[in-house]
Amino acid sequence: MCKMQHEKHKAKKDPEHAHRHKIKEEIAAAAAVGAVGFATHEHHERKEAKKKYKESHHGKKHHHHF
Repeated sequence: MCKMQHEKHKAKKDPEHAHRHKIKEEIAAAAAVGAVGFATHEHHERKEAKKKYKESHHGKKHHHHF
């Protein structure tokens, strides 16, 4: 059960503190959206770096002598 669902469940079971649980639920939702956004950003940065690396090394033969 994710944090958002957990807090939603707590709000129903504990009506005295429902507002607090609702706020925690919203914070958890915002954190989840932020995490997805960050992961997507990092993925695109890695993809762009890989593309630039391939463009700069295109056609060059590397001989490794050990």
